[in-house]
Amino acid sequence: MIPLAMTGCGDRGTIVRITGRDEVRRHLAELGFVVGADVTVLSEMSGSKILAVKDSRVALDRTMTGRIMVDPY
Repeated sequence: MIPLAMTGCGDRGTIVRITGRDEVRRHLAELGFVVGADVTVLSEMSGSKILAVKDSRVALDRTMTGRIMVDPY
């Protein structure tokens, strides 16, 4: 289990835990970042990542990706 912030372009994983305050976790859940969801890193620029999750593309900064723990595959 590693933070999503530590992954690189093309890496894939399954979300196993999301840390942070309730409102942060709720916001990420509304974007599709929930435990059990598969996520793929599409691109990375200046610490921000564009991610594919649940048929959507979402951009998150390093702070937010550091809160998402994934099991890479």
